[in-house]
Amino acid sequence: MSLNVRRDGHRLARCRARPKRLESDEPLPKCPRLSEAPAAADHHGGGYLGSPQPPAPLSPPPPSRSQGAACIGAYLLLPSGAAAVNVHTGEELQCKVFPIKHYLDKIRPYIQLPWHRNITGIVEVLLGESIAYVFFPKDFGDMHSYVRCCKRLGEVEAARLFKQIVLAVAHCHQSGIVLGDLKLRKFVFSDKERTRLRLESLEDSHIIKGEDDGLSDKHGCPAYVSPEILNTTGTYSGKLADVWSLGVMLYTLLVGRYPFHDSDPSALFSKIRRGQFCMPDHVSPKARCLIRSLLRREPCERLNASEILLHPWFEAVSEPGYSDRDMGGGAPDQIVPDQYIETEDVVSFFC
Repeated sequence: MSLNVRRDGHRLARCRARPKRLESDEPLPKCPRLSEAPAAADHHGGGYLGSPQPPAPLSPPPPSRSQGAACIGAYLLLPSGAAAVNVHTGEELQCKVFPIKHYLDKIRPYIQLPWHRNITGIVEVLLGESIAYVFFPKDFGDMHSYVRCCKRLGEVEAARLFKQIVLAVAHCHQSGIVLGDLKLRKFVFSDKERTRLRLESLEDSHIIKGEDDGLSDKHGCPAYVSPEILNTTGTYSGKLADVWSLGVMLYTLLVGRYPFHDSDPSALFSKIRRGQFCMPDHVSPKARCLIRSLLRREPCERLNASEILLHPWFEAVSEPGYSDRDMGGGAPDQIVPDQYIETEDVVSFFC
């Protein structure tokens, strides 16, 4: 299978090009330790193939902090193992490492999906005898951390960012990809100004054939899981489960906490099954309408991803003179947590 991408400004076009195979797995020459290496990417979450470069030695394991930086093809892989720099252009990238026998399965959704500005693309793939190094564009932080920092967003900003999230999800659904495990942390900023978002990862996604989007996978973040995943012993609609997660995202952006929240997993799942949540007074009527159109217990009653984009809330917040309602108040004991603490019960349900 070929990876069909090339560099062309800020767009990802498709062409016939193969991942570059490096000639050997001999140990890499170590570069001097950098005094200020970029931090590793968050442990949780368009690009193009660069111009051809001569093959370079490849070391099976990525460099550790104790080893210092290492050169891989045209890239300097920093000690964190997740950040890299193109030695010719100075461009900063992120690097993911996969066993060679599994890497095609990991990147297959990227290959199948047509380019979209709100979805991360692969910059380059370097292959060794046992390891594949896959390079992605650098990001400027994720949405989960941003909401934690801001407490919650005003409706104008929330609508602008949420629309980009929905555009990415709708594009995936139209291209036969169900995302699964959809959450704020998977969306990252493409610019320092934090105005442009993109879906950071497709590695947990499912490629579907035809109109059948039935899934049986129970993997996911407890705060974002839909009622039918908790209740169904057979299959459920993957696309409509993604829509439920979008509803959780929108509520969290506007309110600053999850709609369903409890430190006890069984109590949390009970709340999700009932589908009952509180809506603060500061949320506008149109925003309330959209949230309630997504967080419906019955999957068939939810809007699909493309229909979300037609909701009048997006038009209302774009009108001149629209101002956000009072941003005061809130519930400090229910703010978005730094990370969801998975107890043994949760781990046993969500692999």
